[in-house]
Amino acid sequence: MAHIDTDRRDFIKYSTLGILGLTLGGGMVFSPYLAAGENRLRPPGAVDEKKFLALCIKCGQCVQVCPFHSIKLSDMLKGAGAGTPYIDANERACYSCTAVPCVLACPSGALDHHCEKPEDIHMGIAVLEFPDTCLAISQTAIPKGFNEKMHNFTDSVRNVTEIEKELVEKLDSYEGKECTLCADMCPIPNPMSAIAMVSDAGGGYKPEIYAGCIGCGACQDVCPTTIASIVVKPRMTYDEYYKKA
Repeated sequence: MAHIDTDRRDFIKYSTLGILGLTLGGGMVFSPYLAAGENRLRPPGAVDEKKFLALCIKCGQCVQVCPFHSIKLSDMLKGAGAGTPYIDANERACYSCTAVPCVLACPSGALDHHCEKPEDIHMGIAVLEFPDTCLAISQTAIPKGFNEKMHNFTDSVRNVTEIEKELVEKLDSYEGKECTLCADMCPIPNPMSAIAMVSDAGGGYKPEIYAGCIGCGACQDVCPTTIASIVVKPRMTYDEYYKKA
C-alpha cells in the first residue's frame, strides 16, 4: 500500500512539473506573438505603450463613459495587455468627443490628462491601404445597405445614446451617392487639416491624409468597402509614415 502511495505521489509531482514546464515553454514560444498583438488602437491620451501597460489598472472607467461604446477591454489571450482598453475601428471607431470623457475618467494616468480636446489626441495615422478597392477612385456609388454593420453594432448596445443614433442616420443618407465618407465623417473640429478628397489620375477622387489626422479610426469605420480601403496605423505619426514614404 505504501508503495502504491509513493508511486501516486511521484506521478502527481512529475505530472505537475511537466504541465508547468509546458505552460512556461508555451509562454516562451507564444509571448512574442502576444506582444505583437498589443499594437492596437488605444483610447485617446494613451501614453507610450510600455508605460500604458504599467499604469493601466484595468478599471474599465473609460469603457463606461464612452458615449459611442467605442472602447473595449482586451481578453485574457493578450498577455500583459489582458483587461486593458482598446478600440477596434472595424467595429466602432473613436469619434473624438469634445470633452474627451475617457481621459477624464482615467484615475491612473494611463490616459494623459493633458489630452483635453480632440486636437490633442494622437492615436495613430490614417493610410489609404487598399486604393484598388476605394469607391471614390473607381467612381462607384455607395451601395444600398452598406451601413448594416453600424446598425447591427448600435442595435447590440444596451444603452444606446442619441449621438449614436444620429451617427447611424447620417450614414444612411449617403446610400447611392458618390463616396466621400472618410472625409465627410472625420469628427475633429477642423477635418480639412486631417483629410480631404483630391482629384485622382483616373478621373475620380481619393482621400489625402494631412498632419492634422489624429488616428481616431472614424474613416476606417465608415468606409463602405467589405475590407476598409482606408485604415489607421496605431501609434504612428504623420511624419513617421508619410515623410518616411
